[in-house]
Amino acid sequence: MKILKPSIFAASLLVLASCGSSVPPILSTPISNIDATPLKERSLTKEEMKSWGHKDLVTDTIPGMSVDKAYAEIVKGRKGKKVIVAVLDSGIDIDHEDLDGVIWTNPKEIANNGKDDDKNGYVDDIHGWNFLGDTYHENMEKTRIVKKGESHPDYAAAKAEMEEDYKKYSGQKEQIKQIASRVKQTNEAFKKHFKKDDYTLEEINAIEAPDEALSQHIFMAKRILSGGQFETLDAVEEEIKDNIASLSEYLDYYLNTDFNGRTALGDNPYDITDTNYGNGNVKHSVKSESHGTHVAGIIAAERNNGIGMNGVANNVEIMAVRMVPNGDEYDKDVALGIRYAVDNGARVINASFGKYFSQNSEWIRDAIAYAGKNNVLIVKAAGNENANLDTKAVYPNDQTPTGNEVSDTFLTVGSLQSKYGSQMVSGFSNYGNNNVDVFAPGSKIYSTFPENEYKSISGTSMAAPGVSGVAALIMSQYPKLTAAQVKKIIMQSGLSVNRDVVVDQSKDAMPFSKGSKTGKIVNAYNALILADKVSRGKVKL
Repeated sequence: MKILKPSIFAASLLVLASCGSSVPPILSTPISNIDATPLKERSLTKEEMKSWGHKDLVTDTIPGMSVDKAYAEIVKGRKGKKVIVAVLDSGIDIDHEDLDGVIWTNPKEIANNGKDDDKNGYVDDIHGWNFLGDTYHENMEKTRIVKKGESHPDYAAAKAEMEEDYKKYSGQKEQIKQIASRVKQTNEAFKKHFKKDDYTLEEINAIEAPDEALSQHIFMAKRILSGGQFETLDAVEEEIKDNIASLSEYLDYYLNTDFNGRTALGDNPYDITDTNYGNGNVKHSVKSESHGTHVAGIIAAERNNGIGMNGVANNVEIMAVRMVPNGDEYDKDVALGIRYAVDNGARVINASFGKYFSQNSEWIRDAIAYAGKNNVLIVKAAGNENANLDTKAVYPNDQTPTGNEVSDTFLTVGSLQSKYGSQMVSGFSNYGNNNVDVFAPGSKIYSTFPENEYKSISGTSMAAPGVSGVAALIMSQYPKLTAAQVKKIIMQSGLSVNRDVVVDQSKDAMPFSKGSKTGKIVNAYNALILADKVSRGKVKL
């Protein structure tokens, strides 16, 4: 055959023929051989900590997802298709300065007219749906089981756990209250000594010839502040106050068999056909209801707008589905939330929640299968009990009681912390050689909080949305890829780590590969390169 002379025109025709797009192929080289990466000796700066999950392991020696590198070298000015990501969580501050421009608006619904304009079964669902209505506090699932009585098959196990938790958290609350009293005394002593409220650790260290009482306060302050987690004892007091409030909620609501948070909603949570409940107000009910806002920011906070922080994905819209209360979510809300997201155009569903008892798990498995059949990826947080999910089930999951998976579009994510090396798996993260797929940054992740605030918090709940963001970025650039393909791309393109790390906190270090199905860290840069090859038919998954 005659060899044609290469030309720009001919090259563009080849690209069009290969993928139906005029986007040039990615020629970047995937990141590999990371085991030669040196361990970072110094601690990260405050600014580095705000975006460490976006850093690159090779160039920054930080086990991030190479998001910054992906934008700088691959995405650049490439346009993509808008992707809707549903955040099934607590309420979301849709008016937040870093989120208000990325919130999904239902194009077929007229706001506040009291009608179901798009006939989807939900009235005035402008930005999503609120399955909790005006409720917030809730029981744990084990408490609900105990309330059902001894005839329930899980009664004995649920009651044992509930009693153990009540004893543990009651004791913790009393201990923390005692610590709070001592910290308060120490803080007041230094304010009196310095005759001001805003003293520093350096000033404490510079105190000369203190008396015995002040010496004890100095010793305590150094122990608390020297770690760098807190700068002032005022901040410590505030943290302790929050901890006591959380423990009080656990005892007063989570484990209280006399409390029923669902009464005001008016539905039967054990009837999946009873769907006429909730409302269109997807916002947080109180400022402390912050989880959904934090998750949404990790995925999609407006990039490069000069405020706050950058989300992982550009060109996305967040669909808010409020269904996680201050307690355990109901299986019905989860199942209907997944179906709502699928039916209203979400391509990715982030599920940063979970529990260890489930009374109607079959409803959720049916919904997960429904998402898979409709080409929707679900990204699920692995959980925060440092448990082996190969031996302990966390719900929701995509497995039947016999172990068969109902979907190939369900991805489970464990958590990493920022220091590369033997301690890089977050001490709280669940793991599992079969039931956790990948790991991603989840410790001290800086993101949006209600009412235009920003904070760093930890959990596999923070690792999952980072991966949801990567998935959305891939789908935006390569919209013809299926959800199953995107899952495989994320799993196969991650960075393999051949180091021994502490995965189970009760055991010695083991190969990182033992902690998940892939033994890999999610990497946005590599994922885009592999997605490009798959979309052009150069690589088969």
